Amino acid sequence: MAQVKVLVLRTAGTNCDMETCHAFSLAGAVTERVHVNRLIEQPSLLADFQVLALPGGFSYGDDIAAGKILANQLIHHFREQVQQFIDADKLVIGICNGFQVLVKAGLLGGLNEGGGADREVALQQVTITYNDSGKFEDRWVYLEAGTDKCVFINPGQRIYLPVAHGEGKVCFADEQVKQQVIEVGQVAYRYVDREGNFGDYPVNPNGSTDHIAGLCDSTGRVLGLMPHPERNVHPTHHPRWTREAVEKPDGLSLFINAVNYFG
Repeated sequence: MAQVKVLVLRTAGTNCDMETCHAFSLAGAVTERVHVNRLIEQPSLLADFQVLALPGGFSYGDDIAAGKILANQLIHHFREQVQQFIDADKLVIGICNGFQVLVKAGLLGGLNEGGGADREVALQQVTITYNDSGKFEDRWVYLEAGTDKCVFINPGQRIYLPVAHGEGKVCFADEQVKQQVIEVGQVAYRYVDREGNFGDYPVNPNGSTDHIAGLCDSTGRVLGLMPHPERNVHPTHHPRWTREAVEKPDGLSLFINAVNYFG
């Protein structure tokens, strides 16, 4: 079987594209970094890949809002091709800034199935905004898997990953929207402590609603999360690697699961 091909989208301000390529390569995939301008010029490029990855960073400097400019480019230039990509049983992952892009492009949030006018409503129903702490949060956090429908994650698994963001608080338009997202199993990860309990800051580093750290779409094939799995793919990435036996880095499992989905 041919190797899985991953398109890692980059633009001005993206700074985790190489790490994301490395993580997918460790999982056995073939990766290619593609600038957004190239994809705008030739949206059909997507058809050659099985996974679309939107890595972390500060696309366009977060000058308007985190991920907003890249999200607008996606909506206006190749939204249809991305929807076709998803409909073709392929995978999309957005990490940190990439998660912000997916949310603000209407690809995550629970009520955005079908595109068109529904997508515009979705943009108003869920967003990601400034941390409650009012500062950039750079720390390691524990995450509990919140669904069994997302192909990227192992149900019931608790993992340990770093966060690095100033705008990571997931918010919903109202309680009804939040409950719908929860009830249909689209909460991919929640922030917890080492024992799996919910907690205030710094356990929940940004004040995210219902401790949400990541969301998936209704198919389970589109995932967005604020923590960085690509920064924990080697045992020595773990901050306590000299004191604790780390056999399988937690972040690597997401990339392996994505590749194995096509196996």
